[in-house]
Amino acid sequence: MHIGNLRTALYAYLLAKKDGGTFILRIEDTDQNRYVEGATDVIYDTLRACGLNWDEGPDIGGDYGPYIQSERMGLYKDYAKKLVEIGKAYYCFCTKSRMETLHEDQKANGETPHYDRHCRDLSAEEVQKLLSSGAEYVIRQKIPTDGETSFNDIIYGEIKTPNKDLDDQILIKADGMPTYNFANVVDDHLMGITHIVRGNEYLSSTPKYNLLYEAFDWEIPVYIHVEHIMRDSTHKLSKRDGDAYFGDFVKKGFYIPAIINYIALLGWAPKGEREIFTLSELIKEFDVSGISKSPAIFDEVKMKAINAEWLRALSHDEFKTVIIPYIKETVKREDIDFDLLADCLQPRAELLTDIPEKVDFIDSVPEYKNDLYISKKMKTTPESSLDALKMLLPLLENTDDFSFDSIHAKIMEKITEAGVKNGVILFPLRTALSGKAMTPGGGTELAAILGKTETIKRIKDGIAHIEAEVTI
Repeated sequence: MHIGNLRTALYAYLLAKKDGGTFILRIEDTDQNRYVEGATDVIYDTLRACGLNWDEGPDIGGDYGPYIQSERMGLYKDYAKKLVEIGKAYYCFCTKSRMETLHEDQKANGETPHYDRHCRDLSAEEVQKLLSSGAEYVIRQKIPTDGETSFNDIIYGEIKTPNKDLDDQILIKADGMPTYNFANVVDDHLMGITHIVRGNEYLSSTPKYNLLYEAFDWEIPVYIHVEHIMRDSTHKLSKRDGDAYFGDFVKKGFYIPAIINYIALLGWAPKGEREIFTLSELIKEFDVSGISKSPAIFDEVKMKAINAEWLRALSHDEFKTVIIPYIKETVKREDIDFDLLADCLQPRAELLTDIPEKVDFIDSVPEYKNDLYISKKMKTTPESSLDALKMLLPLLENTDDFSFDSIHAKIMEKITEAGVKNGVILFPLRTALSGKAMTPGGGTELAAILGKTETIKRIKDGIAHIEAEVTI
């Protein structure tokens, strides 16, 4: 699901829940040329994953079903024919080749392609003759040629459009299927929709929708048109550019509640300076007055910062549950201290997909060079590191309680006795246990995570590693 679609669904959900309304899921699949296998499941799965649970929909039913437009086919044509009867629509028999030629000529003349209303004034006799002959047709909306149509939008206020600028849009296509524009108007009325949240690309079509409502003498819903999400100041966040889908960001390691949090802020400003919200908090805070008329710039750096705040704010058990699948991408051992590992990872967590690489040393130490023991900051060399590991080895071999508190206390006592800085001892320990320059936690944490047997083995391997290249 595109981030823009998800944001629209989120705003609709927040509006409904804030005001005690009903959030409805309707599958709009009347354009069979754009049908994609499995797309409906993506909608279901994405909304559920984000906590945007619908009150009425295809899978749970409701009083206004069916909630899949292709299952409502019979009624659209009937409503279109009613419009023909009252003079608000007409049969159009123009062929595809005529329309292509017309549009090519219009483009050549610098005009926006539109229908020239060629069939608008056919007599009833001509229409009946063509219908009886089996001629292919569409049904078009008969837009007034003078005056203007106005409507109110919560975000943009009153918008007026000269009727002469509106095209006689198709309501029923040649295959008998309704267009998106017509099916939505009919279903919004029949399903009792009171508020519609959608992208502002539909602002130009809304006058035509309202003329349909007026033709049927139906109540016009409240409109809330939201601005685009932009990749930068001039380009929309496009599917063609990649990284525009909800699934892209889940794969990148963003935590789903953090994604929802960030998307809510793309074009909507809460009152105050607060930025971190749970879904339930967003419901309480949401107000359409905070929706901006300006496009929102998608800032992945900002999204990452919000993601980090979310991960660090989770309880220990919540964080551990979230990260275990990522740990197990590179860690097959089950005998480590996962609780302590989670505690070490959480303060530094930014993206969940960073975790496998952070813990890949747990099953086995990667190959490394003795240069890794050199630290100007810690004032360590391979030689000093060898001394440190040889000092730690008997200490830890004689330690039965291998909990972090016990290990830490004993090592710190030894450091005090030796009269050296902590890093001189702890840095070599971390290096020998991990074989990496960056790790979740220091040497004492890693020893407790790995356990006594593995810690002793790695210290011995570290000593042998240094001794292979260093002559004392």
